[in-house]
Amino acid sequence: MKFSLKKTDPNSNARTGTLYTGHGEIETPVFMPVGTVGAVKTFTPEELKNINSQIILGNTYHLYLRPGTPIIERAGGLHSFLSWDKPILTDSGGFQVFSLAKLNKISDEGVAFQSHLDGSKHLFTPEISMKIQRDLGSDIIMAFDECPPGKSSLETVKNAVRRTTDWMSRCHKWLSKNPERYSHEQAIFPIMQGGTHHSLRLQSAEQLIPYSTIGMAIGGLAVGEEKDAMLDTVEYCDSILPKNQARYLMGVGKPSDILAAVNRGVDMFDCVMPTRNGRNGHIFTSKGVINIRNEKFKEDLGPIDTESSHLWGQKFSRSYVRHLFNINEVLGLRIASTLNLVYYHDLMKRIKNQIVKGNFNNWSKETLNKMKDMKGM
Repeated sequence: MKFSLKKTDPNSNARTGTLYTGHGEIETPVFMPVGTVGAVKTFTPEELKNINSQIILGNTYHLYLRPGTPIIERAGGLHSFLSWDKPILTDSGGFQVFSLAKLNKISDEGVAFQSHLDGSKHLFTPEISMKIQRDLGSDIIMAFDECPPGKSSLETVKNAVRRTTDWMSRCHKWLSKNPERYSHEQAIFPIMQGGTHHSLRLQSAEQLIPYSTIGMAIGGLAVGEEKDAMLDTVEYCDSILPKNQARYLMGVGKPSDILAAVNRGVDMFDCVMPTRNGRNGHIFTSKGVINIRNEKFKEDLGPIDTESSHLWGQKFSRSYVRHLFNINEVLGLRIASTLNLVYYHDLMKRIKNQIVKGNFNNWSKETLNKMKDMKGM
């Protein structure tokens, strides 16, 4: 596996690149649909490919609890279990342990927690997270890290940086002694922490870079801090992360935030927003986000979005899709989720095209100004 930097915009830090994996190439910047429990909700693998999804995410915590790693192992790994032959990235489970578990206790050893499903007790350590991800067979493994809330005290963030480094060392040691289970290579992305404190971000980067081969993640943002502070931190991270490796900004997904982060040198994004919002009737369009459940769309027989590159945006009326949501017909969820993912993938395509042209900086400023007047962007 390797990352190859292709083109950098002359007036910003935006760049294009290619991430080469055993399950195909990933052209960056890229948006990665979230398939937390082994499925991007309402989509088949073929449908994801048809709308140009290059890579999907799975989650160690959720897949460990259901259906359980042994079943996925017997299936031949996560790719075979899902019938998905393109790249997969798995989150380490750390964030979910902190956010979803009924009770958790963090120590230097790891995190003891109770399942959010049935209250059963479990322990996640760096070694256990690595073993699960080895058994799953994802192409990109995420390090086990501690992600403190956005407005944590300085002492809490300092301790998270220290622990994250210690845990990364343990992840590395375990992986070096336990080779891949399947016929493809796996690579680990360290996750830098440090909140919005530049000195701690620098410390975290310096300590983690020795473990990084093709990419690093910026963790601990979009967790409650102010937007300006988040973007300022991302811009600083661009100056301290390796230029020849992919940068993954975890959990950031509003279109305007993606544009701003690409401008600051980020290559990879994930967020549940397009699919989750779609299932709730919020559809991303060329004019902004619309809530298709609104009464004003009851008799609106016009298309959802005439500028959508997907046929469904032009084929189905707003009245019809609103009707589907009102009668709880799953087709409505599928239409909305599909159009949202198409919007995101099209956005990434436009971004890449503008970087290649050398015009991203000007184009992104114009686009962001338009988005300011668009609801939900």
